[in-house]
Amino acid sequence: MCHCLDCQRRTGAPFGAQSRFRREQVQVEGLSSTYTRVADSGNTVSFHFCPGCGSTVYWEPHGYPGMISVALGAFADPGFPPPAYSVYESRRHPWTQHIANQPMEHLD
Repeated sequence: MCHCLDCQRRTGAPFGAQSRFRREQVQVEGLSSTYTRVADSGNTVSFHFCPGCGSTVYWEPHGYPGMISVALGAFADPGFPPPAYSVYESRRHPWTQHIANQPMEHLD
């Protein structure tokens, strides 16, 4: 879960939620539009959007070679496990604090 201002703007929500996978675990199909930006770290991130509806489907954080991040909403599965990490806490909307306090005993 990322609370950075760029993720807030990109998602239109108070945070972005993602799941990361090794590149070889993911098979990308179909068309996408791409937007690349420079992250706070100085690394680039390439976001891939559905050209039909504009939803962010996945992105490639170049600071983590060989990894692909997939937007949790792309799974359309309310049973998907919750995020295990939260970053950019200083930019967190205060009313989302209860999300960080949820027990995650079911995670390895």
